Amino acid sequence: MNFLTRVSLKNPVAIFILSFLLIFGGTYAFQTLKVEMLPNIEFPQLSINAIYPGASPEDVNEQVTAKLETQLKKLDRLDKMTSQSFESASLIQLTFPIGTNMDDMEQKVQDLLRETHLPERVEPAVQRFSFGTFPILSAVAFANDGQDLQSLLIDELKPALEKIPGVASVALGGTAEELVEIEVNLAEAGKYGLSLQKIQEQIKAKYVSMPAGSVTDDSVLIPIRVVEELSTLNDLKNLQLDVPVPAVPTTPGGSAKAPTAPIITLKDVANIKTITAKPEINRFNDKDSLAITVTKKQDANTVEIAQKTREMLKDFSDRVEYDIVFDQSEGIEQSVNSLIKEGLLGALFASLAVLLFLRNLRATIIAVLSIPLSLLVSSIFLAQSNITLNIMTLGGMAVAVGRVVDDSIVVIENIFRRMKHNTEGLDKTELTIVATKEMLKAITSSTLTTVVVFLPLGFVGGMTGEFFLPFALTIVYALLASLVVSITLTPVLARFSFSKIKHEETEGPLQRFYERVLRFSLRKKWVVFAICIPLLVGSLGLTTQLGFVFLPNEKVKIVSASVTLPASTVLEKTNEVSLKIEEMLKTRDAIADVFVGIGSRDYMTGLKKENIASYVIMLDETANTAEEIKTIEEKIGTLAKGISDKAIVSVQEMSTGGPTSNNNLDIDLYSNNIDALMTASKLVEEQLKQRDDLKYVTNNMKEKQRQWVIKINPDKASEAGVAAYTVLGITADRTRPVSVGTLKLDGEERSLQLTYDKPLASKSELEELIVFGTKGPIQLKEIANIQEVESVTSIQKLDSKVFARVSAIVTTDNVQQTAVAVKAAVADLDLPDDVSLEAGGGTDETVKTFQELGMAMGIAVGLVYLVMLFTFGQARIPFVILSSLLFVPTGAFIGLYLLNEPLSVSAMIGILMLIGIVVTNAIVLVDRVVQNRERGLTIRDSLIEGGKTRLRPILMTAFATICALLPLAFTTAEGSLISKGLAVVVIGGLTTSTLLTLIIVPVIYELFFLRTHRKEQQQLLH
Repeated sequence: MNFLTRVSLKNPVAIFILSFLLIFGGTYAFQTLKVEMLPNIEFPQLSINAIYPGASPEDVNEQVTAKLETQLKKLDRLDKMTSQSFESASLIQLTFPIGTNMDDMEQKVQDLLRETHLPERVEPAVQRFSFGTFPILSAVAFANDGQDLQSLLIDELKPALEKIPGVASVALGGTAEELVEIEVNLAEAGKYGLSLQKIQEQIKAKYVSMPAGSVTDDSVLIPIRVVEELSTLNDLKNLQLDVPVPAVPTTPGGSAKAPTAPIITLKDVANIKTITAKPEINRFNDKDSLAITVTKKQDANTVEIAQKTREMLKDFSDRVEYDIVFDQSEGIEQSVNSLIKEGLLGALFASLAVLLFLRNLRATIIAVLSIPLSLLVSSIFLAQSNITLNIMTLGGMAVAVGRVVDDSIVVIENIFRRMKHNTEGLDKTELTIVATKEMLKAITSSTLTTVVVFLPLGFVGGMTGEFFLPFALTIVYALLASLVVSITLTPVLARFSFSKIKHEETEGPLQRFYERVLRFSLRKKWVVFAICIPLLVGSLGLTTQLGFVFLPNEKVKIVSASVTLPASTVLEKTNEVSLKIEEMLKTRDAIADVFVGIGSRDYMTGLKKENIASYVIMLDETANTAEEIKTIEEKIGTLAKGISDKAIVSVQEMSTGGPTSNNNLDIDLYSNNIDALMTASKLVEEQLKQRDDLKYVTNNMKEKQRQWVIKINPDKASEAGVAAYTVLGITADRTRPVSVGTLKLDGEERSLQLTYDKPLASKSELEELIVFGTKGPIQLKEIANIQEVESVTSIQKLDSKVFARVSAIVTTDNVQQTAVAVKAAVADLDLPDDVSLEAGGGTDETVKTFQELGMAMGIAVGLVYLVMLFTFGQARIPFVILSSLLFVPTGAFIGLYLLNEPLSVSAMIGILMLIGIVVTNAIVLVDRVVQNRERGLTIRDSLIEGGKTRLRPILMTAFATICALLPLAFTTAEGSLISKGLAVVVIGGLTTSTLLTLIIVPVIYELFFLRTHRKEQQQLLH
């Protein structure tokens, strides 16, 4: 690669032009990068949602869920299948290994769904998830006096937002629906034998539009259609109903009188009115509102879309009063700005570190020019790789700041030193080429070792490997760019900058002190090991004092809460409870804003439940989140339990939408006995709630609800000529509204709904219900027994097995230790005999990931050895260099301990990085020793001269890297916590390994070549 330096020095103008082009290109590429909070990773997961109107959880499970599960088991590469059967709905989630082609898998699932024989009107829908499919902005709009807010949002604002490029969908919540309610008089309809079902059929029969062939008129083919419809609400009211013809009266003489069917219109038996139905209620700070939720397309720019959405809302501000509930772009911009600030501070600190050592402003400027140039070139490659600007890529840049300057530092220092000690009398061009060539092997091999340590990240499976890939690529691109800069632009600038450098031969006091220490260490090797080995063992002992987590938890000032009342609770009752809770929340000084949705759709499951009130609570910036959550949970629990002791309250920090921190603990219980499963899950739930090291304990086994079961007596029913489907039809007719569908009346699309004026109100009314058999009418209680039972509100299954899951979040730093203690405590519980137990959760994934990272480190060491073997061509020298890695854990663990940082995946990635960074110093030192040996010096003289010569570049590169990472290590900014642990590890490990490398590596080198050294010493004595 030395030819690049020669070409550059011969064509400096071309190098300058190329550098400017790369700066402009990199700046443009950086500005065009899509800005996200996290890498846009698609979850290898599919969700299947099926609606089965009116069916119980048991019916949904048997007729929908179980059939779908049987089909979906045929899928290859299926990792896990969970299902939930609710009233009227089935939800199945499929999980596949990372790397699965989800387009192909979705098509396979669609094919299997089409082959499944499901009840009529059940049409399963398939949905995919990624980090990019979560809503990016949520707002609320309020109506002014006399304003038709809903029409304005539906007709104008929603279409305008949907036109923004990159917007996938805009959902409106809390909208009211106008429908025509046909309230049938039960008594009057009964006189004429009319039921809701019969009236529905007769209304639908009036809407006909069918082709009826064609005729030829004057050689023109004219199609014919038969059309009938009710055009107006008045037409609907005057609709004549077909009623059964009354029985024929018989005269005494036996002759029959012709029957006359009564003329009955719909308005004779029903009250027809237009009503407004509101299936969900939204409020923001006590004001009724409509919710607006914006979701982006997977490859769209979050910040750009959020900004355009805000601008669009601002354009409507003269007609719509609105507030922003949640804007993902705010957190992104805050994280991006903090990381950019820390990167710039790092670059400044690295520059000052270089200036401190070189004491030459020009040399410092030349060295630090590699920082912006390398990062801008890496931006070009990131853009070409379709990688977004997120906390991982920016974290990679912030971490790379200290490392990308190293190659240029080493080159510029050697050129600077050679010019000060130009004993050969070379001209500046030739001296620059020679000085760069001296360092070429060292910087190339050291850069390649840092690059290859990231290759084994491919062995880290799951979301972790995908999540850290952009981080690794950013550093790799920047390092390779810095290598090219150091052997092209840096020599050119050095050649023209160092015109007046005084010739010096003297050594500094630091070099003289280091020479004395090194000579002593080489003479008294046992002293070195006596100090270093206990230090290493002691630092390894610190691991028991460190926390053990997957990823550090980000602290957010948004709290998510929900109150789930018994399943039979209607919307009005849930709203009543919520109003009391909102009154309480108003009294909390730490709460800034509250958004509540009652009966709102869960965007993950697509289900709406009238018995659930969901809250998004924005806290004040000064609030203590943990304490406030505890207080809110207690107060909401008191209010909710006062209404129903079966109410379930959940309060926790809102998820940032990032990768799971894997600090969750799951206890799974299996049994075919639902009652035993419920008993066991309650015991486990109570056990977990007693522990102070757990929070947010949840139980997926919901409380049972009261249910009336009509148990038909087969003998009595047969005797009366009543079929089970007759009972089903008549009971359903009396207990729930019947939808006619959407019809066009008075020029508008209207939903029509049939209902009785007197619905069933008691068990006795149900028992006295008249059913019609072949032998005449009979009361329901004569052929059936109505039983009151407790029934589950949902059935949960994991891989087709019914299960209960009790989950909690571990609050301590040592997640693994807490998990072991909890598992032991749960195992000691006296659970029902037919219940089996499995404990797991995020801790298992954490252990697996740490094992994979350990394997990656082992492979990285092997790759580093191969790189050095190719570089130096000797098998022993790479082992000498690798000895510098022995003391990486010393500084890394001491740093984590002093800053109270847990051992996390990000810290482990830091140790992986250190494998590449630390050997750089050893390579720079050993490379000089090898050069001295080739010049004929003895091993001892080679080590001492090499150590003194390379002391300053080693200290400079290490000090620059450490200074560059200091802002990241001490940050408290949101979005930087993932990089923080990594920075602490690199600073600590690099500090100790650099200091020890300067002593340990020469000692190990001499031990590896001990026989040669002794021969040389004997020759000197003679």
